Amino acid sequence: MLAHRQRRLFTPEEYLVLEERSETKSEYHRGEIFSMTGGSMEHNELVRNVTVELAGTLRDSACRVFVADMRLHVPAHDLFTYPDVYVVCGPPRRMERRRDTLVDATLIVEVLSPSTEVYDRGEKFLFYQTLPSFREYLLVSQERILVERHTRRQPGEWLSVEFSGSTQTFELASIGVTIRIDEIYRGVEL
Repeated sequence: MLAHRQRRLFTPEEYLVLEERSETKSEYHRGEIFSMTGGSMEHNELVRNVTVELAGTLRDSACRVFVADMRLHVPAHDLFTYPDVYVVCGPPRRMERRRDTLVDATLIVEVLSPSTEVYDRGEKFLFYQTLPSFREYLLVSQERILVERHTRRQPGEWLSVEFSGSTQTFELASIGVTIRIDEIYRGVEL
């Protein structure tokens, strides 16, 4: 007879307390806590390049750029996560009684990693779609020059476009920014 090992589920409050005390970041989904691993050099360079491009362009706008240290809560799916980069237009909405967790995002950028690519493209994207303010999702490959832009046209309808030419530019309509692919991949060895 096999014994079933029951895993411990945590409340959101327990997770947040553990996260405050931890030296490493973790994500939370419906009671489970998932440790985050460090990214590759290419991953970090791509995150930096996207952040620099967005922050420079949005400096004098009503939009603010956040990086992987600012947690995002997706209430509909009891998810706490750290997107690589995200943008909030208008006053950022914080989780009640939390200064380190936001509950809205206009644009979310994820740099794809082999260990998270399926999740980032699938379930996580579906979770993000429940945020009312969420308008655009950008997936950046670290394996080759490839950026995928998913734009909300109306509730439940998304338009997906791929950009793979190093000299291409594309618009992020949700925040009114045009970006060149070569700026995203500047200095990144593939």
